[in-house]
Amino acid sequence: MLERQQDPARSARVLDVFLAFLKLGFTSFGGPIAHLGYLRTEFVERRCWLNDSQFGHLLAICQFLPGPASSQLGFSIGLLRAGWLGGLVAFLAFTLPSAIFLVGFAAALPLLSGPVGQASIQGLKLVACAVVADAVLGMFKKLCPDTPRKIIAVLATIALLILGTAMAQLAVVALAAIVGAFLLRGKMTSNQTSQLLVPFGTRTGSVLIALFVGLLIALPMLATSESGLLSVAEAFYRAGALVFGGGHVVLPLLQDSVVASGWVSSNDFLAGYGASQAIPGPMFAFSAYLGSVISPADNSYVTAATALCFMFLPGLLLIAGVLPFWQVLSHSSAASNAIAGVNAAVVGVLGAALYDPIFTAGISSLTDWVIALVAFGMLVVWRVSPLVVMLWCVVASVLPVLL
Repeated sequence: MLERQQDPARSARVLDVFLAFLKLGFTSFGGPIAHLGYLRTEFVERRCWLNDSQFGHLLAICQFLPGPASSQLGFSIGLLRAGWLGGLVAFLAFTLPSAIFLVGFAAALPLLSGPVGQASIQGLKLVACAVVADAVLGMFKKLCPDTPRKIIAVLATIALLILGTAMAQLAVVALAAIVGAFLLRGKMTSNQTSQLLVPFGTRTGSVLIALFVGLLIALPMLATSESGLLSVAEAFYRAGALVFGGGHVVLPLLQDSVVASGWVSSNDFLAGYGASQAIPGPMFAFSAYLGSVISPADNSYVTAATALCFMFLPGLLLIAGVLPFWQVLSHSSAASNAIAGVNAAVVGVLGAALYDPIFTAGISSLTDWVIALVAFGMLVVWRVSPLVVMLWCVVASVLPVLL
């Protein structure tokens, strides 16, 4: 009887997860760093599915692991909210809109080549400026409440602005964990509400990590040099498994896999990359476009789906495998101190990204500053929906072109 009563509630949670991420899949413009801001706004502030500390835990894990951080974070939120099905629908709803857009992007390219199209893209860049600025401000207040953590965040920002590489980001986050374990000793208290409630144990986590490693070893043995499905699966799985930093960092690996091998021409690769800048959703969805170009027309959808799935699979296996171990470790005071240091460093990572590439790529004139500041005020002061902010930025950017 109890089981029957729980099923409708579980189904309702899965549907909530699907609809929430579907909205983000259609509206989360601005790239991987901006997505972190969208996710925090939606699930910490609006829906209250997580608190800032739990969000910080998840974000810290995703920063340490290879793969697409924003997609791993979204998958984790769905998993914690509604179990395995919740994680799956979160991934699909967040990813499929961008994948579908990219597979069919050729028809839309003429619309984006004129002045109005370019102005629209500029408006979407300004949305990212406002959303990430709001996220950095909110996370700084919540995750850096004392002087030591403020110092960690500021130093992380400075270090990454100077060094600016994915490996430097990993080094900064790792160093912050060590510093936090010692510097924050005695400052942190155990907080039950900050811990993650993972719906499976370390045995399942071990199986998932073993599967991640097993596929990384087995797929190269099964693949051939030709562009068959196994070869495509191996190439994209390898790229997804070995890239740290996600987003734009994966492009050299993909270029080496598909351009150097002769599967995709350099012009086609760059055209698809350009289109991926103008759509919402994760950058890794670029793999669907590449899969459709690799394959003959009658098999393009199958190859696109293969490339998309194996691009994301290693990151999702890893985050799911690590979560139960993280849950166990987070109960110790030393781990809590280290996590607090990592969270402060992650705020610094976002702060550095807010300047470069988001501000440097998005703000090029006084008009851009005004539009972005109004958008920021809409988020911080009036707390309007990011969708409304997006409409404001695009309309305000396009109007001068039309007038």
